[in-house]
Amino acid sequence: MRQDTSPALLTAELTLTTAFQDADPMGVIYHGNYFRFFEEVRRLLMENIDYSYHQMQASGYLWPIIDTRVKYVKPVPFDHRIRITATLTEWENRLRVDYVIYDAQTNARMTKAYTMQVAVSIETGEMRLASPSVFTDKIKAWHDEH
Repeated sequence: MRQDTSPALLTAELTLTTAFQDADPMGVIYHGNYFRFFEEVRRLLMENIDYSYHQMQASGYLWPIIDTRVKYVKPVPFDHRIRITATLTEWENRLRVDYVIYDAQTNARMTKAYTMQVAVSIETGEMRLASPSVFTDKIKAWHDEH
């Protein structure tokens, strides 16, 4: 049982070495490739609550990104070890995931970002004004365990 009263934050973490093919001619990771890093750690985050992309689809919902923001604090060079974290910060009406990319050796923050997604019914194509219970029940179950 948790001792502090603050709610547990659902997080995931990934450490990787950046690849040459992800860099621009200046030798730093091309800005568009950061979204691949975010996608991979977000996938892990959703798997932590047993709601993988296949399970999303099977539940009858797509979760398109409707908004995003990235702040590039320091350039990330290729062949560099980074740690990427994802934290679920909103889930009742939309899904917001906050990301931070750290230098894996120094722990210096290199990038911060967020994405927002909404549930869209596969059957009707309509956006939900609130997250479906199939998703929020998984969040509640995770919080009950942590």
